[in-house]
Amino acid sequence: MKYLAGFDAGSSSVKGTLIDAGTGEVVATHTSPSTELKIHAPHPGWAEQSPNVWWKHVCNVSTALLAKVNPADVEAIGISYQMHGLVLVDKKIRPLRPAIIWCDGRTQEMGDQAAKDLGPKFLRRALNYPGHFTASKIAWVKQHEPKVYREAYKAMLPGDYLAARLTGEVCTTPSGLSEGILWDFGKQDLLEPVLDYYGIRRELLADVRPTFAAQGEVIAVAARQTGFARGTPVTYRAGDQPNNALSLGVLEPGEVAATAGTSGVIYAVTDKNVPDRLSRVNVFVHVNHAPPRRNRYGVLACINGTGALYRWLRQLLGKDYGNMNKLAEKVVPGADGLVIIPYGNGPERVQGGHNTGMSIHYADLNRHGVGHLTRAAQEGIVFALKQGTDVMNEMGVTIKKVRAGRANMFLSDLFAKVFASAIGATVELMDTDGSQGAARGAGIGAGIYKRATDAFVGLSPAKTVTPDARLKRAYAALYPQWCETLASTLQA
Repeated sequence: MKYLAGFDAGSSSVKGTLIDAGTGEVVATHTSPSTELKIHAPHPGWAEQSPNVWWKHVCNVSTALLAKVNPADVEAIGISYQMHGLVLVDKKIRPLRPAIIWCDGRTQEMGDQAAKDLGPKFLRRALNYPGHFTASKIAWVKQHEPKVYREAYKAMLPGDYLAARLTGEVCTTPSGLSEGILWDFGKQDLLEPVLDYYGIRRELLADVRPTFAAQGEVIAVAARQTGFARGTPVTYRAGDQPNNALSLGVLEPGEVAATAGTSGVIYAVTDKNVPDRLSRVNVFVHVNHAPPRRNRYGVLACINGTGALYRWLRQLLGKDYGNMNKLAEKVVPGADGLVIIPYGNGPERVQGGHNTGMSIHYADLNRHGVGHLTRAAQEGIVFALKQGTDVMNEMGVTIKKVRAGRANMFLSDLFAKVFASAIGATVELMDTDGSQGAARGAGIGAGIYKRATDAFVGLSPAKTVTPDARLKRAYAALYPQWCETLASTLQA
């Protein structure tokens, strides 16, 4: 039997999966640690983690995965990782400082100034402004930690670092550079204007390899630490959101991947390299982008305060998710007038970078109870995600089919029905995850699957949720009211 290994290295944990290369069936899976990884915030708005800690948990996961199989039977390894982070290393691939991760906000003013200075012409080439992304994080280190910048051999994304620890080779991908706002969508090369603007030296960036391709082989020291056989190829890597889309089989224009974990994401595939003029959503190179024959881009709308809000309510109310969902199901659409704005987990890009905080509106202490709170929270989360799809529609991005992993908020039948009805699209719920997607990606990169679609053998929707006509009418009326409440909050 031959296997494919996939890792999904997030800011909370590292999950790994072994799948049977022939049937696509999951053979083993493991997550480390059992509790969430710590995010260090030495100053307000900062968010850092140690890359060495990520590597430790990759080793823990791989050891568990390989306990009952012959490591020589693993054909290839794929890596998914938390996007937009910065790891600076020396020539021995040793981190020079903690990684500045995706949710770090220290570059807000720097990114805002860059957007003003670079202007609309830059946006047409980069499809995004630098914001909190990797390019700005490099510039921050250059300005505030010049000694570290001078000593840096390479600037890497989290997935680049993990691949380098496995293989000893420092490389990245076009999709990875695009998530760092370091990719020129017109020239299909490094984004010179942002490098010039920030004064970033070119040699700091890694060599570029295709997303699905040989990106190095496991070296002796990594083999000892992980248990993989020396020479096992790493053949795929991608940021967590493009990889999540891959794991769901979302590859073609009109197909959409949705997630609603700590944050919520709508990720729509398109063949148009068109930016949002207000930069409320981001455009990245998708995993199967192959110009000039096949242009594939991922348009991403991220809402920080989705599952984070529901978790906060669970802790506050002292109830489990199942009970919360049952109580919400008993409440009519619109939660009897109660409205929740589901933010409070940092600045929201769809809202122009504002951090409005979570807010509850029109509460009636004589009528509203726990069920109303949970119903209004679910509806507020869906409406916030719908605003992202509205922006995409303005950009000419079509939404024909939505797929989501049957996890987190989508475990709630009510949430899935509210989402499908408010968005106006059928939702296919899949029993898969990012580590499985990374394993399938490894199979594509290794040539085990002749076509990308062949990688999804054995994967079919676990449940299909269609829009409910009654709910669709109700939410068509309620959504504008929710938007008006949000607008008044932003103006306050």
